[in-house]
Formats: sequence, structure tokens, C-alpha cells
Amino acid sequence: MSASLILASSSPFRRMLMTNAGLTFDWQAAAIDERAIEKPLEDEGASPQDVALVLAEAKARAVGTNCPDAIVIGSDQTMSLGDRVFHKPRDQEDARDHLLSLSGHTHQLNSAVVLTQGGALLWKHVSSARLTMRSLSPAFIDRYLEHVGERALSSVGAYQLEGEGIQLFERIEGDYFTILGLPLLPLLEKLRDLRVIHA
Repeated sequence: MSASLILASSSPFRRMLMTNAGLTFDWQAAAIDERAIEKPLEDEGASPQDVALVLAEAKARAVGTNCPDAIVIGSDQTMSLGDRVFHKPRDQEDARDHLLSLSGHTHQLNSAVVLTQGGALLWKHVSSARLTMRSLSPAFIDRYLEHVGERALSSVGAYQLEGEGIQLFERIEGDYFTILGLPLLPLLEKLRDLRVIHA
């Protein structure tokens, strides 16, 4: 129970999940260029799950260089529909394109989490969830985007399930924590195994 815990993320959702779970931790955003890391992986045909794992590890290692004794949690999420990997929409038109592409289809959220300490990779895990979007009319998409405004640009799928984005879906298969971007149950189990938190 001696090692300190650091979350390598500025995500308010990940911080909220860990705080609500009763964890004591610090957090620090990782200074990495995600697109520069993703691009060659995607060009090589890496799976969306592997891309999420590589990004999560890169975040943990970047933060861990300044805190060699701490156990660092890195986490990342990718969203895929078939072979297409989505990124956060650049603007409202891009968000509209995302939703038109996702409409009537099942896409996948892949949430990876890794633990590092002193430059060593201690553990890695990826969980996936499948989300089926209703068939949405262009008029509905326009009304939705007008109503949620800039919030559509803050997530890769242009929706937040904890808000009005839930109206876009007809079926969701997967763990709630995975959908929010941090597979919390396997993470807690591993932290107990490492005696970072009480069993």
C-alpha cells in the first residue's frame, strides 16, 4: 500500500469514475501527440484495440518519466465501425458526417488501460462495447446537433450517453465503465492484486 497512484489523463469522466470508486490518486495530462502515434499504426493495419493499448501505454510512460516510483494509469479509447476508426469531429459538419455514418449501424468502443511503474509495463487490458444506433433522419441529426451544440465536438462519436446522446441508440452491449473510457472493474482487480488498494 506504499506506491502512489497517478492517472495519466485530464479526462473529467475518468477522474470522476476513480474518485467515485474511492481511489486516492493524483492526475496529470500526458504530453503526447496522439495523432502522430496513431497514424503509422493505422497505416500498418493495427486493430482499433491495439491502437487504444499503444496510446494508453504512451500516456502512462510519458507521465511516469517524472514520477518513477508511482504506479501510473494510462487509458485511451478508440471508436470503430468496421475498418473505419473515428476521431473527434473537427466541427459541426464533421459531427453530422459521423452521425450519418453511424446511423443504423453497430459500432464498437474499445477502452484500454495500462499500468506502468519505473519505466516497466506492469499490466495491460482492453475491453470493448458494441453500440447500435437507430436509423436517424438527416433532419433529426440536424436538430440534435443544434440542441447539443459544442458538446458534440467533445467526444469521438459526437454523443454523450450520459446525456441526450442516449436518444440516438436502440441497443447497447457492454460495460458502462468501458463505454465511458475506463474499464474500472478489471483495473480495480489488478490494483488489489498489486496491493495498491485493499483487497
